[in-house]
Amino acid sequence: MQREYLKKQFAEFGLFPDEEQTDRFLKYYELLVSWNEKFNLTAITEFEDVVTKHFLDSCLGAEFIADKNCSLCDVGTGAGFPGIPLKIMFPELKVFLLDSLKKRVDFLNTVISELSLSDITALHGRAEEVSRKPEYREQYDVCVSRAVASLSSLSEICLPFVKKGGKFIAYKSQKAGEELSDAQNAIKILGGSACLHERELLDARRVFIEISKISSTPPKYPRAGGKPFSKPL
Repeated sequence: MQREYLKKQFAEFGLFPDEEQTDRFLKYYELLVSWNEKFNLTAITEFEDVVTKHFLDSCLGAEFIADKNCSLCDVGTGAGFPGIPLKIMFPELKVFLLDSLKKRVDFLNTVISELSLSDITALHGRAEEVSRKPEYREQYDVCVSRAVASLSSLSEICLPFVKKGGKFIAYKSQKAGEELSDAQNAIKILGGSACLHERELLDARRVFIEISKISSTPPKYPRAGGKPFSKPL
């Protein structure tokens, strides 16, 4: 039943996971629920809800990634959303997962191992610090984030990872229009240009903010000491 439900929901959005991909989603769900009993990964644990609100929702962002054979950075990935579902559905993606909590990174590494995923790594660290290192700064074609933070704050910690000509895709809710208006100055300062896309996801509405990287982010960004969040641009 779970297998059929997952395939049916994905098919409604033009996504057709094969048997191996379906097996990986089901194993991912098992690991998520199991680890969630030890420490909080997600408040959503019912299978149907995880499929639609985590797995499918994560994969919808792929619409804005024209070339799937690219490098993708997921900032503040948490339990692996959207990075791991995107990797399962589009295995050609080269994925880098970043989270500030070591226990979550331990979970991510377990998922990567148990699902036998390749070309994907997880790192424990703060985005404000990691993005200043040469091996990560402006090295990715695409950056994605479903993290709960203002668009201005997210742009400051995510755009430094994106190479010129790449893009940052922020997964947002219905109030994203207001956030985008407030963040326009920050996005410009950081080298980006944004547009908004709305999509229906069953009984909810998902908004994607697509920020194209048109120029390099000035070296002083992101600011240290939590300033992207305490004092947004």
